[in-house]
Amino acid sequence: MSKQKTTDLRNGLYPWVVVVMLLVAYTLSFIDRQIISLMVGPIREDLHISDTQLSLLQGLAFALFYTLMGIRIANWADKHSRRNIIVWGIAIWSIMTAFCGISKNYWTLFLGRLGVGVGEAALSPASYSMITDYFSAKRLSTALSVYGAGPYIGSGLAYILGGATVSYIDSLGQLSVPVLGDISSWQAAFLVVGLPGVLVALVILKWVREPERKSSGVLEEHETSFLRGVLPYMAGHTRFYLCHALGMGLISLVAYSTFSWLPTYFVRVYDMQIGEVARNIGVLILVFGTLGIFAGGRLADYLQNSRSYSDGAMRSVWLGSILLAPAVMGATMTGSVAVSFFFVGVVFFLVAFPFGSGVAALQMATPPHYRAQVSAVYLFVTSIIGLAVGPTAVAMFTDYVFKNDNAVGQSIGVVGAIAGIGGCVLCYLALKPLRKMLNQNKG
Repeated sequence: MSKQKTTDLRNGLYPWVVVVMLLVAYTLSFIDRQIISLMVGPIREDLHISDTQLSLLQGLAFALFYTLMGIRIANWADKHSRRNIIVWGIAIWSIMTAFCGISKNYWTLFLGRLGVGVGEAALSPASYSMITDYFSAKRLSTALSVYGAGPYIGSGLAYILGGATVSYIDSLGQLSVPVLGDISSWQAAFLVVGLPGVLVALVILKWVREPERKSSGVLEEHETSFLRGVLPYMAGHTRFYLCHALGMGLISLVAYSTFSWLPTYFVRVYDMQIGEVARNIGVLILVFGTLGIFAGGRLADYLQNSRSYSDGAMRSVWLGSILLAPAVMGATMTGSVAVSFFFVGVVFFLVAFPFGSGVAALQMATPPHYRAQVSAVYLFVTSIIGLAVGPTAVAMFTDYVFKNDNAVGQSIGVVGAIAGIGGCVLCYLALKPLRKMLNQNKG
């Protein structure tokens, strides 16, 4: 690609078109990822499993290969076409989501969730790297926040459309599908949300072009392998990378534990219908989650462009985490459905707030040819903490500490408060080492 053509790609509306297409893919990934949280009751009933076993489908089954494959796929993304890697990832997770719909027992459903994780592992590291090459540092937090709105748009639509779909299919009773035979409503829901992803993959293959990687020239002479290049670099800046990943991981834990169990909380404690709960939570995620990540990105860009805050991206993360713990407790421990829903909106705003600017801070601190792999390490840590630990921690408090299904709200509150406080402290501790790294990079 010529320098002139590369310059054209980075000007005008085209970079934003790319971000929007990647946003659509990210949105779809979260619809496929989160739809299971609306089907806790029927899956438990059909497969005869506990909350803890169900939580493993929500978290560990997805996170296992999502994290294990992420670093390897990111290594490819630092060397080869990021666009093509994204296309293959979308196709794989979409097919595996549909595979969940033909599962007849716990372990085949577990296998399907593993496959969804493999596909989704390809998306974000490659997307972060591509977006960083399309935008300057002054606009990067906003661009990554647009992309980062995907989980909140996707989760919101999963609840709104998924809830309506599940309720409608459930009203039809047992369904008979050619070749597959009789299937349950939850199986049909997986089939409905899984297959459209193949079309999205084809659109991205057709319309997204690979940008030239930004580089200082010196970095191109270094090894870009994980063991000889990335890992030694991260080890030399342990305090930032460790505090950043663990802090964001704990905030992610709050997000995934609430996403996974809030529908069940309102059904069990307030005896609400799943369709009504899904609609209410979906609107709150869609509105307040999306507002939160945009607000975090705009604040980060404002602080970043101020001479006083070279660490503006990370400072935005820290500021957004301060009120997270009390908001989660307010959402699950008030005893009033109206007050609970009010605080649910606050929680969704606050858990979304850090994720665009947090990723921007990571990209700014990392050399260009390490970004996808460092992003994969970050996603590995945040996914293990957030996805694998979050839903299961809530379930284990419910099953083994409170020993009462209706105590799921207390479980969400306790887990969320502990994680929220820890995340706030760790994000604050990441500020000083980030400033030092950015100053070194300028020099």
